[in-house]
Amino acid sequence: MSESAAVLFANDAFYTAFQAHDMEAMDQVWARDAPVACIHPGWPALSGRDEVMESWRGILTGDNPPDIRCRDAEAYVQGESAFVICYELVGGGVLVATNIFLRESGQWRMTHHQAGPCNMVPNSLREPEPEQSVQ
Repeated sequence: MSESAAVLFANDAFYTAFQAHDMEAMDQVWARDAPVACIHPGWPALSGRDEVMESWRGILTGDNPPDIRCRDAEAYVQGESAFVICYELVGGGVLVATNIFLRESGQWRMTHHQAGPCNMVPNSLREPEPEQSVQ
């Protein structure tokens, strides 16, 4: 498996945990030794593993956990670190996200996640226009 594919696999694990509202799987995605941080849309910056994991616990176990889908993920590997730029489809809206990974104990682990509104939706995410019938 290429390094880019391995990073995308780690990114998929993050979104799978998110979609499944699986706190144990989410915990496995994040780095344990490296510093971590997270910026959820509209939230202040969170830093430190305890604070970041507590935020995910609240999101995943809350009354209305978001339904989220990741699209158009692209990985950029830089030695022992990597980042993924992707789009999150959430509640009829689109967020653009950056996920940063670091190789820790031989595995790609997340060290930072940030998502925010995307005011210009890429063409690849737009619904195809319904075909007009010619009469």
